[in-house]
Amino acid sequence: MKNPAATTFRSLKTFNFRLWTMGGLVSNIGTWMQRVAQDWLVLTRLTHHDASALGIVMGLQFAPQLLFLPWTGSAADRLNQRKLLMLTQATMGVLALCLGFLTITGVVRLWHVYVFAFLSGSVAALDAPVRQTFVAEMVGDEDLSNAVALNSTSFNTAQMIGPAVAGLLIASVGLGWAFLLNGLSFAAVLISMSFFRLSELRTSARAHRTASGFREGLRYVWSKPDLRAILIMLFLIGTFGLNFPIFISTMAVTVFHSDARGFGLLSSIMAMGTLSGALFAASRQRAKFSSLLAGAAVFGLGCTLAALAPTYLAFGAALMLIGAAGVIFTNATNSIMQLSTEPAMRGRVMALRIAIALGGTPIGAPIVGWVANHFGPRWSLAVGAASGFIAALVAAYVLLRRKEPLLAS
Repeated sequence: MKNPAATTFRSLKTFNFRLWTMGGLVSNIGTWMQRVAQDWLVLTRLTHHDASALGIVMGLQFAPQLLFLPWTGSAADRLNQRKLLMLTQATMGVLALCLGFLTITGVVRLWHVYVFAFLSGSVAALDAPVRQTFVAEMVGDEDLSNAVALNSTSFNTAQMIGPAVAGLLIASVGLGWAFLLNGLSFAAVLISMSFFRLSELRTSARAHRTASGFREGLRYVWSKPDLRAILIMLFLIGTFGLNFPIFISTMAVTVFHSDARGFGLLSSIMAMGTLSGALFAASRQRAKFSSLLAGAAVFGLGCTLAALAPTYLAFGAALMLIGAAGVIFTNATNSIMQLSTEPAMRGRVMALRIAIALGGTPIGAPIVGWVANHFGPRWSLAVGAASGFIAALVAAYVLLRRKEPLLAS
């Protein structure tokens, strides 16, 4: 009988992936600290609880995923992924330090946050497809699903720690320190990658430079019905459902009248759910399409319960359910799409996946923010619930056409 822990954490037997995970955990804690600090800065210091401004920040941060799509995926397929990651991580660290300096000195303005959101989003657009496909270079295809889930585990462990620390920092020493500490945290990734055993990396075939590289990737995805369906589901949930900064901050401030610590705690509570979902995904041998149906449906249910939550604690419990369902859904899309794609095409396919999942935010975040401003935060959560239920119907349609059980294990 297999040891469950050995199965769940099997990717950590790889030296490079262990280093990557340790460095990534430190950096992810800093990233979550900055996310909370940035939301709080916009919502309470630079505006008077303006959810639309927060939606604009989110839109600017994720718009580059669509704007630079023709180049980001091709870069991931053609360039040295380790060196490219070190460049992008260092650049994001410098940007965080600059925003921290502006905040601490008291000269930060809303337009500064807009500019830095777009700049950091531009670097992240290049970083994300490389970071996701680089996992296969570290562990190989046989452990890819497990490594993707463990990456989510690290990210969501950081989500439990980072927002709570940010709330304490904001209350005690000020917003700017959260940005500065995030900037310094990128050093952990850079140091870990500098100690990699390069001979153990499983470098896949690099794509050749062609003028139609992006169009080639688009045609490749469109030729596969399952990949098309996944992208439709990602668009729905990514555009209208993954707007957690708006959902959590507006509910915390206008419905439950929480301070910065209460706001940070809600993000950490949600991370408990996402961590549980990531560990569940890691324990599975391989993601299946039925996981997408379950994840999307439960995501819609969680948003519904959150919209109806009468108390702060009930809202926190609903956030745990949303977090678990969301990470099961997104991890499954990541694994299924990578394992269904030829290695030389993965960068472009993953860039398209990320662009659809996050690039819809410039559309969805301002809409959700407008709904929160004019009808209340509970109605913005209803929009998120609808996105989950409609995505579940798309998955059910695919499974029924295949004549597979809707809830296959």
